Amino acid sequence: MDKLTLISGTLFLAADIFAIVSLAMPDWITTEVGGTSDTRLGLMWTCMTLYNRQPTCFTPDLQPEWLLALVCIFVGCICITTTIILLISSHWDRNVVPYARWVGFTAMVLFCLAAVIFPMGFSVDEIGGQPYQLPHSHQVGVSYILFVLALWITVISELFAGKVCLPHF
Repeated sequence: MDKLTLISGTLFLAADIFAIVSLAMPDWITTEVGGTSDTRLGLMWTCMTLYNRQPTCFTPDLQPEWLLALVCIFVGCICITTTIILLISSHWDRNVVPYARWVGFTAMVLFCLAAVIFPMGFSVDEIGGQPYQLPHSHQVGVSYILFVLALWITVISELFAGKVCLPHF
């Protein structure tokens, strides 16, 4: 396994971890109302804290935009995991590297789609905004930031994977 394949695989692994962690946490959109209420909205969990009590977490009923973003991210994570496996197997068979590149490219496209689709759901009742416009009382949370980081790392990983696929003279 050459150096570029190792770098690409490591970056894909980091992107996969960041994307999975972002999905697991309910901090995609957060709000705090005067210290009495704290709401954390996520794609898989939503948590509410009232008057400094224990947070109550539940699985939200997602609007179609957020459901589609969740599916894109989930399938993108599967594609990244497949890419990592293909890059590891390229140690024994160099012919799988182009497949790894295309599966990684698919993950990158899915993550980009999710990044464009997710803000369309800012009009949910819990937020009360408009597509692509959060109200001033809400802000993006650490989960969304981790997802965007995963997206950028996936793009960089794909660039390294592209270098791996160049013919070696």
